[in-house]
Amino acid sequence: MLNTVAISGVLGYPLELKKDKNGKSYIRSSVSVSRNYKGEDGYYLKDYIGFVAMGQNAEYLAKYAQKGDRIEIKGRMQSYAQTFWEYYEEDCFPKKREKKIYKAEILVEDVEVVSKAEQKNTEDGSTATYKYTEEELEEKAPLIDRYYHDVEKEAMRRCILDEGKRLDGRQTTEIRPIWCEVGYLPGPHGSAIFTRGETQSLSSVTLGTKLDEKMVDDVLDQHKERFLLHYNFPPFSTGEAKAQRGVGRREIGHGHLAWRALKGQVPANYPYSVRVVSDILESNGSSSMATVCAGTLALMDAGVPMKKPVSGIAMGLIKNAGEEKYAVLSDILGDEDHLGDMDFKVTGTRDGITATQMDIKVDGLSYDILEKALNQAKEGRMHILDKITECIAEPRAELKPHAPRIETMTIPKEFIGAIIGPGGKIIQGMQEETGATITIEEVDGVGRIEIAGTNKKCIDDAMRIIKGIVAVPEVGEVYVGKIRSIMPYGAFVEFLPGKDGLLHISEIDWKRLETIEEAGLKEGDEIEVKLLDIDPKTGKFKLSRKVLLPRPERQEKK
Repeated sequence: MLNTVAISGVLGYPLELKKDKNGKSYIRSSVSVSRNYKGEDGYYLKDYIGFVAMGQNAEYLAKYAQKGDRIEIKGRMQSYAQTFWEYYEEDCFPKKREKKIYKAEILVEDVEVVSKAEQKNTEDGSTATYKYTEEELEEKAPLIDRYYHDVEKEAMRRCILDEGKRLDGRQTTEIRPIWCEVGYLPGPHGSAIFTRGETQSLSSVTLGTKLDEKMVDDVLDQHKERFLLHYNFPPFSTGEAKAQRGVGRREIGHGHLAWRALKGQVPANYPYSVRVVSDILESNGSSSMATVCAGTLALMDAGVPMKKPVSGIAMGLIKNAGEEKYAVLSDILGDEDHLGDMDFKVTGTRDGITATQMDIKVDGLSYDILEKALNQAKEGRMHILDKITECIAEPRAELKPHAPRIETMTIPKEFIGAIIGPGGKIIQGMQEETGATITIEEVDGVGRIEIAGTNKKCIDDAMRIIKGIVAVPEVGEVYVGKIRSIMPYGAFVEFLPGKDGLLHISEIDWKRLETIEEAGLKEGDEIEVKLLDIDPKTGKFKLSRKVLLPRPERQEKK
């Protein structure tokens, strides 16, 4: 029978050229060959087949092949005896005997290196060979990732604890470089960009009226919110290329933290509805804190009278179980958050803390660690606040030219209906006439009116009309009214908004008039009138014009 073998496999062991007793060169090694099916662990099973190369074939392998290369072997199978000593007991005495094990291997007749293992350059200019081929790396990738992560975590933690150096070379208390600018976008009523290291937030502020309030309808609570903050975390901020879906847990949680940090610094009586939108353009740690800083800058750029500027910082912790040594990190990176033990976010003004949030991976924190973290966070916040105030020291005194203007006024609650009118007729008419947006509500027993407009004239016109409606007519007062209609017996004059009085024909002039036309009055004319009387039963108003005219001298009868 023929004894011919051809096999292709990967060298699994380093090659060592040896000499036999006759001085002939030889190499004894093995190649790994994958089976066409996987084992229970999900990896392809392998067979390790031994071979021996003699003479020129051995020298060829020693010169051109190395561990990880794929080679093709042609030869024949042979067996060889492997001798060793076996120890045993006989009659309670230890003895030994020679034992042989016969193994099969391929005697190489022809060999060729068909593919080299991948190599990479090292710092000293030499080359290093990957331990595994491409196919083996694909199979072992899950295990490699798992163990590499553990090694990376331990190396990072030991470097910080033993040397005080972080992943980017900073000290534990050092803050990354900060760059910020206000008025970055022309469209919004306020905008700012804030960059800290590789984390960047672009925030904008829009001012609105009461109609822009957010209505919160919870199971146990119903109210309106005038300060809104939206946090957007697009995939490209972390280098991912995927579609942006709906708002997730991350956006809601980080946005709410920034909202709590800033809300308390906006005055409660501020007439505008304020909407802050933070778009994270780049993220490598504490993007929510960048939102707080960018939001502060944008609010001050919009002219919102903030009580005090707010800054935020994320603190980290490295502490191994059973060790007393620990390190508190300021302004943590994304990897320090992932590989560390704490993510402690602190926001506040120069006077105190406005919001906090903590995620920990340890069983708990001692008082000393918490105290150090808070003190270190305060130092970091003050440093960031200095950078913010260097950019813009205080809120702008004036709103942007394209921002809406809002004026407020209060009226007795009994006049609320008169301003609204039947079916909203009066208030809608005022809005159409002036171009202003008018909202009214009852607060603490009085009517609170907000008038918003793009210019001062429309606001003043609306306020004038409202003041006229709520004004109480007083007998004896002189008013400038407009003639609304002409009757044979007189004219109806609107002397106050929504209040018409009768100007009888006998009260137009001192001389006797047969018709209204004789006085030269017509609809739309504005005339001065005096309120003579208010009928107690009907509430009708009696007006006079002649009492404001000089009375002619009475002619004596001859």
